[in-house]
Amino acid sequence: MTPLRPFLFAALGSFLLATPARAQRPGQCTIEVQVDQPGAAIAPTLYGAFFEDINFGADGGLSAELVKNGSFEFFDPISGWSKVEPAGAVGGIGVSTEQPRYANNPNFGRLTVQAAGPGCGLRNAGYRGMGVRQGERYFFSAAARLVAGAPQPLRVELLDPQGKVIGETRVALDRPHWVTVEGCLTASATEPKATLRLLLDQPATLDLDAVSLMPEHTWKNRRNGLRPDLVQLLADLKPGFLRFPGGCIVEGRTLPGRYQWKNTIGPVEERRLLINRWNVEFADRGRGAHDYFQSFRVGFLEYFQLCEDLGAAPLPILNCGMACQYNSGECAPLGELEPFIQDALELIEFANGPATSDWGRRRCELGHPAPFGLTMLGVGNEQWGPQYFERYQRFAQAIRARYPQVKLVVSAGPSPDGAQFAHAWEQIRRGRADIVDEHCYALPEWFLDNTHRFDAYDRQGPKIFMGEYAAHPKGVGNAASHNTWGAALAEAAYLTGLERNADVVTMSSYAPLFAHAEAWQWRPDLIWFDNLHSYGTPSYHVQRLFSLNRGDTVLPVTTAGVPVAANGQPRFYVTASRDTASGGIILKVVNATTGDVTTTVALRGIGRLTGPAQVIQLGAADPAAENSFDQPAVVAPQTTELAVSGPAFSATFPALSLTILRLQGKR
Repeated sequence: MTPLRPFLFAALGSFLLATPARAQRPGQCTIEVQVDQPGAAIAPTLYGAFFEDINFGADGGLSAELVKNGSFEFFDPISGWSKVEPAGAVGGIGVSTEQPRYANNPNFGRLTVQAAGPGCGLRNAGYRGMGVRQGERYFFSAAARLVAGAPQPLRVELLDPQGKVIGETRVALDRPHWVTVEGCLTASATEPKATLRLLLDQPATLDLDAVSLMPEHTWKNRRNGLRPDLVQLLADLKPGFLRFPGGCIVEGRTLPGRYQWKNTIGPVEERRLLINRWNVEFADRGRGAHDYFQSFRVGFLEYFQLCEDLGAAPLPILNCGMACQYNSGECAPLGELEPFIQDALELIEFANGPATSDWGRRRCELGHPAPFGLTMLGVGNEQWGPQYFERYQRFAQAIRARYPQVKLVVSAGPSPDGAQFAHAWEQIRRGRADIVDEHCYALPEWFLDNTHRFDAYDRQGPKIFMGEYAAHPKGVGNAASHNTWGAALAEAAYLTGLERNADVVTMSSYAPLFAHAEAWQWRPDLIWFDNLHSYGTPSYHVQRLFSLNRGDTVLPVTTAGVPVAANGQPRFYVTASRDTASGGIILKVVNATTGDVTTTVALRGIGRLTGPAQVIQLGAADPAAENSFDQPAVVAPQTTELAVSGPAFSATFPALSLTILRLQGKR
């Protein structure tokens, strides 16, 4: 994810979907598919997912944890907490580091109650509130130490915004040393803005750390697990791979603030907190998030496990000894690069090594004896220039010497063209590269006009990973860019070009993946969520349809009479593939014009079709149409059938639509 690129493609003008393409007479357009001349294999990884902890994507999002700053480690250690001191009570909250429970997170909260009154304590606001559901159970836990005062229970309560208790339990406090206390409560109401209240009824001094409230219902019902609706939306994409953990957070604003995978495994209480690099980014535009930190409750073990759950190939990205070049651009001297390279080598061992290896043993100790089957690794996120490539080469030499089977992903920079991009490719051509990561955020018409981008790429060169892309209707960096149907349709057009060039392009992923409706820094995004709900955008449905209808072999397609725009570029796009297992033929057609297009479809090299065609259509009459929490299916797929009498038939493709035709045939 590139922090600041509002200048890119700004001169391209308004969205061309608003201008009708050249009108077509019924039957003028033809589509011919050579079924008996299969082309390149389509990689299972062609359509994947890219996760970055932006827009509260991890803490407050993918992580099901409801308590914010439960370890009191934010720069403002009381952030998220407030004192509960009703009439008749006298108390205070503070932070101490004296004899901490956890060495990596030494802060802990200290509650001092001189007079309890009706109950004195503290409250946690959660991530813009806590979403709880009626009838569901929630597990409370904390490290506690009763420093002074008589043994007593700690009242643990869920409150609605009016202060009504909607769930409660009590845990015993009776030890002057650190112990873990646990309790379970059931919510009596559904509430998106609940808070957690902890109360003492007698004077005491109580230390608290690692305060947690987790729903019982998580993805696969794992304790300390992931939010199930978000993972389900991700699972429904059936991604061929998952790239993690980012994005610019890999680099950090400075090198000390970079992502370090070893700090994200082991007991969650010992995972050292880090400021999220999106904490202050865009603060000047009113989109900063002073409470955005990384607790790493979702760490590398959880990422690898998620890949396993999804059936997706893992693609971790590691820091290459460079901080974000949009921020400090800090570089580790070449002579001090060895620890960064060693991190990469040890990550591969952690993922794939046997139990007899140091890091393979560590994986086993964490509860996963089987290797994760890592086959790809990214070196650097979105770097450019000579400093990047001299560091990349050091990584590549060391990794290939020990793990030649692991393919390396190299960055082509933040833009799809320009001096940085040209320099990157010059360096890539000089050296050996496996996969090149290209990025593009642009106006929708860029995607419409560049469906032939990869037609001329060297077939003997490295493979392409279209690692970050999205159409921004109002310009890149503009908060007014929404997830419109017009933007998604442009992305669909672009994907036909990726699939048609499957011998060169083997991976692609839209970015960013998740966004919290009340805590986002960047838009558009694939999936939006609040504390209780989530929905897929039109772009999400485009991604899902292409992924679920991928096929495994490209079939040659020729078209004639297709509509074109005023600049001569097509506005009608077709790609075809074969699903070998089922014998099916899959036709994807994008009509980016404002009029219906009737075509003659001819399947060459096939004897007959068996049964009707399945038709899956996605579209909206208004290119500005969006999905929302209230109306999540304004743009959603509709499935019907089309009767076809033979290998040549007529089909009409509606204006502003993506259509998937699935046909069965025999020679």
